Amino acid sequence: MAEQTTTSFPPETLKFLKDLKKNNQRDWFAEHKERYEQFYLEPALGFITAMQKPLKKISPFLEAIPKRMGSSLLRIYRDTRFSNDKTPYKTHIGMQFRHEAGGNIHAPGCYLHIEPGNVFMAVGTWHPERDPLLWIRQKIAEEPKVWQKAITQKKFATHFEMAGDKLTRPPKGFDKEHPAIEEIKRKDFIAVSKFEDQDVTSDDFLKQVVERLRAGTPLMTFLCEALELSY
Repeated sequence: MAEQTTTSFPPETLKFLKDLKKNNQRDWFAEHKERYEQFYLEPALGFITAMQKPLKKISPFLEAIPKRMGSSLLRIYRDTRFSNDKTPYKTHIGMQFRHEAGGNIHAPGCYLHIEPGNVFMAVGTWHPERDPLLWIRQKIAEEPKVWQKAITQKKFATHFEMAGDKLTRPPKGFDKEHPAIEEIKRKDFIAVSKFEDQDVTSDDFLKQVVERLRAGTPLMTFLCEALELSY
């Protein structure tokens, strides 16, 4: 399965996800396991496989791993241990194309989310841990113009908007009067680009994803430099 490539998803993928949302129960899922395999798992792994070559042209350090377990495809099964929502399945497809250093540090990466009415991709780093967070903030404080240029470049700004949480007050150790203090207050350094549902099933969906990931290079490069990683 992993050797096959797909550049888009069949319309039945979105139909399956809609039906799963209405019937988020183990019995229903068991009855529709064949649909899960055919319209969720197979095209997702095929898409990840198809991403391998173009991804390496953008950055040799980003990984597309098309395996059922421990791969770029996130599990459909929800962790309900600490959640009030006990529904067993995620009603979206989540794929992550991580930096090869992701296992050692909260490295920047790309996330692709396919859900009826909510299709998007994100680049950057979400909720970095204490040290990476500090290093990114320090780099913004030291090079505010470089940061501003990265997130306002035409191709980047055409496709992406910065998103995520911010502190209400300046973080400890940073000048509250710093011209980039609003950027330094960020807790997440991610940018989001939205798609329409019909993009997912169009022949050029993979091409669109690759184009937007390439447009996200300025942000990814800045963050990797802050973390002393190659990109």
